[in-house]
Formats: sequence, C-alpha cells, structure tokens
Amino acid sequence: MLNKYFRVIVGFMVLLTVFLTYYVSLNWLWFGVFIGVNMIQSAFTKLCLLESILVKLGVKK
Repeated sequence: MLNKYFRVIVGFMVLLTVFLTYYVSLNWLWFGVFIGVNMIQSAFTKLCLLESILVKLGVKK
C-alpha cells in the first residue's frame, strides 16, 4: 500500500512541476530536479522523506 501512495504522490508532484513550469515560471524546474535527485539518492541510501512521512501517518507497508 505504501508503494501505491508513494507513486501517486510523486506522479502528482511531477505533473504539478510541468504545469507550474509552463504557466508560471521556468524556475519551477528546480522542484522537478529536487524530486529526481531525491528519488535517486533514496535508491542508494534507502532513506526517503516521503516514505517516512507516510509511515508516520499510518500507511502500511
């Protein structure tokens, strides 16, 4: 269940980044860069802030 929530939230954040970049400012691309870098580092370190937040909110692994 945790994986499902994680994918939905990250997918929404990526789409939000595209929307904000197109309609507001190119500086929103930095948010997309942050998302990508965070996903890469979590693959190596097994530490993910979003996963920690979801677990504390009671989402089951």
